[in-house]
Amino acid sequence: MGGFGIKHEFCICLLQCACAIGASGQDVPVPQLKPGSERKPVERAILSSRPAPPQTIELTAPKGTPMQVALDQEVRLSKVGQTVHARVVEPVYAFDKVVVPVGAEVLGQVTEIEHLSKMKHVTAALDADFTPKRKVQMEFNELVMNDGKRIPVRTSVTPGSGQVLRFTTTPEKKRTIKDVAATKTSEAKRQAKQEWDNAMKQLKTPGKMHRIVRFMQSQLPIHPQYIPAGTVYFAELNEPLSFGTEVLPQPALFTGGPLPPGSVVHARLITALDSATTQKGDAVEAVLSRPLFDGERLVLPEGSLLKGSVLQVRPARRLKRNGQLRMTFRELTPPDGLTEKVEAGLEAVEAAKDSNMKLDSEGGAEATTPKTRYLGTAISLGLAAVSRGGDHDQGNGTAAGDSGGRAAGGAGGFKLIGIALGLAVHSQALGRAMGMYGAGMSVYSNFLARGREVVFPKNTAMDIGIVQHDAGASSTAPPEMNSESAAKSPSGANQR
Repeated sequence: MGGFGIKHEFCICLLQCACAIGASGQDVPVPQLKPGSERKPVERAILSSRPAPPQTIELTAPKGTPMQVALDQEVRLSKVGQTVHARVVEPVYAFDKVVVPVGAEVLGQVTEIEHLSKMKHVTAALDADFTPKRKVQMEFNELVMNDGKRIPVRTSVTPGSGQVLRFTTTPEKKRTIKDVAATKTSEAKRQAKQEWDNAMKQLKTPGKMHRIVRFMQSQLPIHPQYIPAGTVYFAELNEPLSFGTEVLPQPALFTGGPLPPGSVVHARLITALDSATTQKGDAVEAVLSRPLFDGERLVLPEGSLLKGSVLQVRPARRLKRNGQLRMTFRELTPPDGLTEKVEAGLEAVEAAKDSNMKLDSEGGAEATTPKTRYLGTAISLGLAAVSRGGDHDQGNGTAAGDSGGRAAGGAGGFKLIGIALGLAVHSQALGRAMGMYGAGMSVYSNFLARGREVVFPKNTAMDIGIVQHDAGASSTAPPEMNSESAAKSPSGANQR
């Protein structure tokens, strides 16, 4: 019995322990594995909180990138192969970094001097010019950075280069105090003008007396040809130019986002335009040559593309009626980005000085005729009148007066060589003939001949104001002509 009691008590103890374990097991949580689809959000959250790895950007100016350079000293043209020296007047960017700064030196040489036909020589000789101006081709093959580093380059000069340029802006628009966009646009244009002036200051441009001397030399029958300091060329790279790499702390190439009000971008024209040949509706493209920032935020990198069309064009016509041209841009595409609808037009442009181009308030370009034509024609008519003085051949007048009349007629018709002929040849008829010829040519060229065309060569630098459309917003086309242009061309924009 005693053994049975011990065994009984032992069994009871075992049963109590089992019950205790079972009861305690209900309070202990058992790990459960979740399906993979339920774990992914947690993993993404963990990964997104980690710092992004740095990103490397290649700083390369691709093939075709133009360097805008200007001669920093006068060149007396002598032969093919002579050295020319220039400086960069527009910075070159790679993405959002300056890789070629303003002021960098560029060395090159003359590669070709135009061979004039006999007809051109005869035509020039009729105007007492036996050394007429010849076109010159150049190439630039060495870049000297501001730190002295020399980089060999291979370039081709864009057709239409080789002119002295000036910076032309649209007239200031009337705005209210709260017109933030117009204020920022005006500030951007003033800043661009200041940058242009500072770039030109590095060149040894001639003073007033030097220009007078060169003008007097150009009136001689035989004279050397000079290329003035400040002459601008666009030298396109024939092969990519690498400036190393840059490590960006951010993973995104650019932040993008909405354009700030009053955005003005600096671009270069891809499509060459000429009011003589361009048609209304022709496609136009330009590419940003500088990045656009909003404070520290990069909105648009260099290389962003603008696409548009020609809105209005009118070629030059007889009676000195000048050409007109207006363009607009409707699409903006950043590198590796989505195309956006925009409204964009000219705010400023670099144009040849002798083109006398002006922009209206809507960004339309028009060539203008210099007012000096009135003075030049008046002088020619005055010289012709003097040449018709007393007729010494018939004994009516003094020898001194006749010599002065013949010289005046020669000056009006054939410049300095005409003066020499008028003094050497004792014939009042010759003096009158030369005087009348000069007066007639002056009247024809200044008032009757065809006017000037609006010409934008490839790579023309321009500032473009951009207004970004909201999604789903309808775009309204800007007027094709302002009131001034409409008054000049009431019969249509594209009539020839």
